[in-house]
Amino acid sequence: MIEQYVWDLQEVDETQVAVVGGKGAHLGGLSRIEGIRVPAGFCVTTDAFRRIMAEAPSIDDRLDQLARLNPDDREAIRMLSAQIRRTIEGIAIPGDLAAAITRALAQLGEQAAYAVRSSATAEDLPTASFAGQQDTYLNVVGPAAILQHVSRCWASLFTERAVTYRQRNGIDHRTVHMAVVVQQMVFPHAAGILFTADPVTGNRKVATVDAGFGLGEALVSGLVNPDVFKVRHGEVVAKAIAVKQRAVHALPAGGTQEVAIDSRRQEQPALTDAQVVRLVQLGRRIEAHFGSPQDIEWCLGDDGFQIVQSRPITTLFPIPETGDRENHVYVSVGHGQMMTDPMKPLGLSVWQLTAMAPMHEAGGRLFVDVTRRLATPASRAGLLDVMGRGDPLIRDALETVLDRDDFVPSLPDAGPGGPPTRGASVPIETDPAIVTELIERSQASIAALERDIRTKTGPALFDFLLEAFEEHKRVLGDPLNFQAIMAGMEATWWLNDKLQEWLGEKNAADTLTLSAPGNITSEMGLALLDVADVIRPQPEVVAFLHGVGYVEDAAFLDELAKLAGGTEARDAIEAYLDRYGMRCVGEIDITRPRWRERPTTLVPVILDNVRNFEPGAAERRFEEGRQKAQKKEQDVLSRLRALPDGDRKADEAKRMIDRVRTFIGYREYPKYGIVSRYFVYKQALLAEGERLVQANALPEKEDIFYLTFQELHHVVRSNQVDDQLIQQRKDAFRSYHALTPPRVLTSDGEAVTGAYRRDDVPAGALIGLPVSAGTIEGRARVILDMAEADLEAGDILVTPHTDPSWSPLFVGIAGLVTEVGGLMTHGAVIAREYGLPAVVGVEQATRLIRDGQRIRVHGTDGYVEILPCRH
Repeated sequence: MIEQYVWDLQEVDETQVAVVGGKGAHLGGLSRIEGIRVPAGFCVTTDAFRRIMAEAPSIDDRLDQLARLNPDDREAIRMLSAQIRRTIEGIAIPGDLAAAITRALAQLGEQAAYAVRSSATAEDLPTASFAGQQDTYLNVVGPAAILQHVSRCWASLFTERAVTYRQRNGIDHRTVHMAVVVQQMVFPHAAGILFTADPVTGNRKVATVDAGFGLGEALVSGLVNPDVFKVRHGEVVAKAIAVKQRAVHALPAGGTQEVAIDSRRQEQPALTDAQVVRLVQLGRRIEAHFGSPQDIEWCLGDDGFQIVQSRPITTLFPIPETGDRENHVYVSVGHGQMMTDPMKPLGLSVWQLTAMAPMHEAGGRLFVDVTRRLATPASRAGLLDVMGRGDPLIRDALETVLDRDDFVPSLPDAGPGGPPTRGASVPIETDPAIVTELIERSQASIAALERDIRTKTGPALFDFLLEAFEEHKRVLGDPLNFQAIMAGMEATWWLNDKLQEWLGEKNAADTLTLSAPGNITSEMGLALLDVADVIRPQPEVVAFLHGVGYVEDAAFLDELAKLAGGTEARDAIEAYLDRYGMRCVGEIDITRPRWRERPTTLVPVILDNVRNFEPGAAERRFEEGRQKAQKKEQDVLSRLRALPDGDRKADEAKRMIDRVRTFIGYREYPKYGIVSRYFVYKQALLAEGERLVQANALPEKEDIFYLTFQELHHVVRSNQVDDQLIQQRKDAFRSYHALTPPRVLTSDGEAVTGAYRRDDVPAGALIGLPVSAGTIEGRARVILDMAEADLEAGDILVTPHTDPSWSPLFVGIAGLVTEVGGLMTHGAVIAREYGLPAVVGVEQATRLIRDGQRIRVHGTDGYVEILPCRH
């Protein structure tokens, strides 16, 4: 059957990726849009590719070998993929298939010049563009040459870079097939790329056009710098004209050639402003057709613009859906919660249902809409102040948006009867009994939750949980809870401001808060030192822990108990898990595996503690911190008394020091309460997942994580699951890992990053926010996963973000650098408790600092220096 091997582009649309690949499907879709011209051509379908692959059984064995290779084994991948390519190119194209291709050529003109372009079934997809993974051949002339280049396109599915890309993205080589697009060549005056959204800022209202002379290959290959035009609302708002010394032109007999451009033309723009605006209008039409911002390849010939490719821009951060056309400004929740990884749908929806403010989802992350708060002068000042203290980059990004006069509406302040701001809470007494009472209330509420949830299953569980979420918010929203948190934070700010003013000392509160009482998160780190004390004298247990990678989590503690000294070790770990087992990295996402579910996560940290510490270290560490804080207090007060009006200043400072030590430890407790409740919810929901598995409605219980709470409620009522929806969610979740969430995002899609506007930092230093005083030099350990920690005393931890679950690592390090964080986020609070110099909010720290480099962390001044290698 001839039709299955060759389809005209006009017969194809974007639903036929499986038949003609991503590029072919998009070109077919493009050719159907009114006013869009696409060079005529045809597709050689994936059926033809499958037939060719079947001609060489040896390829099968090689694909098996490829699948077993590590993506980092470049040499083996290079050899195997080259063998596969040679085999494919050596297969003679069967007569009927060759005839189908030459017949299609005859209809278009046999001796015309063509572009022969690979079109894989896994490219130009919304979640993976595969840009540049397969090959394109330009200006191919004559049937024999075209057949040869079709073979080359099939083989290009197995270029080293395409194979590596699939291995890294977990894509099975056998599931990807190759179609080939054969199109009439356009011999353009100018060519280039049009992005219908700004690829740098993400702004969907700004289009960017890159343009050069001749064929677009000169730009794609980096041979020349393009002219760059930016267009907004139908007019060119910025342009940079490059000196274009070279171009790529087609040769009459086939192939292409680099040529020099006449010196008088080198600085001429490749397009006029009117042409740029016209091109963007075409781009907007294409974008509307495909429903998302596009990366479009275009050519300009004698008869106007032709479009030769369009694919989604996969690097843009999505925009929260609002359903209105108003302007919105969103602030990232993850940056405040120390967790900027994507969350699964159940995690997102449970956080939304238990949060104190409405939250919007985009790209697997949550955002708060602050547009209303930016609109009135008073609430704007309050918001900027709070944001600035927490994370100066967020404040700067918000100010950048506010500087554009027209983006945020300006409203008058509410009158005297307007809503009070939350910060204006009534101050409370400095009384430790307040903290004790708050903790007792929280514990009683969690105990009631654990007791009452035991009997709930099916739809009744979901009704119960919706009530539990209200109780959750009631405990969090208790005015006393908020007052106690703010009391500690405000006292810290007061001490830092006043002691700098009176004594010229920066961040004095950092030392004054060392070993503050009642901090559940710092206690958690010290408690793991006590676990190490139990394990250290037991050589069999230590040896077992070194090989624990091979033990299933479920069997880990049972296996431990069989060893000499193992019962005591197990009991110590069990006791630790009873108190802290609900914690884990990324704990705001209920779907993340908790330590209680995966206790082997703690093993590397326990082994570091066994190796790096002496017995009794926890108590010693806490006592040393307490004494340093006490000594600092005496020192500060005596220096203040020596000043004019010194007694008053000293008395005020003493009141604030007592206040900060009373309340700052409680700052960590509400999160502990939230996460404790989350583990109770999770166990009940997983039991429902297990029931769905038993009823054959779900393949595995963890699949519930890809449904929202409301969707899961519906599934439990109906016992029916949409498998396709779950698969789509898994694919989307995987793709969200490649996106970097912005601190501030606008409804135009612009990711506003913010900057530290400082000039008091040495050249070449990495700027961040000083959150814990002191200066330390040491070896940088860049750690992306806590389970891979391998720390020595004196190491400096460099990581994207730390939530409370990282604090067991903090006892063994000398300093901390993170990419995300603020003055009062958990990493900063615990760094101060332990007296670790720390700088947070260092953009791209884990990329700019290499594991093993020596660095100097300036925790008082907020920057990091990378030191020269020691030889």
